[in-house]
Amino acid sequence: MAWDFETDPAFQAELDWMAQFVRDEVEPLEHVLGSPWNIHDPRFAQLVRPLQRQVKERRLWACHLGPELGGAGYGQVKLGLMNEILGRALFAPIVFGAHAPDSGNCEILAAYGTPEQKRRFLEPLLANEVVSCFAMTEPQGGADPKVFTSRAVRDGDGWMIDGQKWFASNARYAAFYIVMAVTDPAVSPYRGMSMFVVPADTPGIEIIRNVGVADDPEATHAYLDFRRVRVGADCMLGAPGEAFAIAQVRLGGGRVHHAMRVVGQAQKALDALCERALSRSTQGSLLADKQMVQEKIADAWIQLEQFRLLVMRTAWRIDKYHDYQKVRKDIAAVKASMPKVLHDIASSALQVHGSIGVSNEMPFVGMIVRAYQMGLADGPTEVHKVTLARQLLRDYAPSDALFPAYHRPTAAAAAAVRFGTEPS
Repeated sequence: MAWDFETDPAFQAELDWMAQFVRDEVEPLEHVLGSPWNIHDPRFAQLVRPLQRQVKERRLWACHLGPELGGAGYGQVKLGLMNEILGRALFAPIVFGAHAPDSGNCEILAAYGTPEQKRRFLEPLLANEVVSCFAMTEPQGGADPKVFTSRAVRDGDGWMIDGQKWFASNARYAAFYIVMAVTDPAVSPYRGMSMFVVPADTPGIEIIRNVGVADDPEATHAYLDFRRVRVGADCMLGAPGEAFAIAQVRLGGGRVHHAMRVVGQAQKALDALCERALSRSTQGSLLADKQMVQEKIADAWIQLEQFRLLVMRTAWRIDKYHDYQKVRKDIAAVKASMPKVLHDIASSALQVHGSIGVSNEMPFVGMIVRAYQMGLADGPTEVHKVTLARQLLRDYAPSDALFPAYHRPTAAAAAAVRFGTEPS
């Protein structure tokens, strides 16, 4: 057997470099720049591109991708340790080529794209010459694919797309959208939806409006209207009817990576909580000496460490099986527990900071709202709890009717009833 909680020294050296680099060079960017996805901002070229070059020189760029795509091909355990660091800074993922939704879009383009799609869309996306958008959610369709209404119908040698998409990430900056639409309403939605790569300048696409989330510096989530948007047959990603399967490949890894970065955000909140407790005095002593504050610190550390171990074990299982279906319940558990961990630790940090904790000079309100966002993005918490419960129940059989689980007697008493003897 092999249980190992140590990091290889050579890789730990890379993590140490990343931690200092993110703290000293990347974290300050969020105070002078707007959205990380606004790569067209002249200041992005001035401030972010040099940092990206340093990351590439150190061979830490897009490490979730294989060497054939310019990445390191790291497994999920290594990515977990890296993402804990990247989660501490708004611009860190894009500086390291690991930002959503582009990281997931790269993965599905690499797995399902044609050679021409890879040349036209994947290559510039890998280089961060462009950013992309994943357009799946609809006004009535989120976690339930049965109510998706966007349609793509045959039109000569191509397709005509009609429908609306909500919360399309970074659509205002994207060079292209990856769009899910129903192509065969006569079959199950799990087999009747297809995916398309649609250039952003295709006629018929309208951004109805952009909306922001919590403390986003810019409104980057678009309400999109597709009205008779014609694309060629070469714009379909994968085969007809494969959209749901493709999306699950993308979302499975994305959920775990979100959780990895939440570990970093929660650690940042815990660090602030401890620093505040050691620097603020009231009623004649430091906050750190107050037992109620000590309880908050202890609870936060325990909650974070439990969550981190769950995330890392899930990452290890993904590396072991290379099959997201085999790790489905683990991913569901991670996704369901993630919002509460971030919410609780950020709330404690906010409370101990007092009035400044609710101000925009501190990140805690944004973290708390982001916790609710994490409870909705990539499937709501309730759906993941149902998934987890169903997966767990498959491993059990109904209990013996004579001894229901809720009042099962001791083994000795059970034997006495069965064999008509007195228990010894």
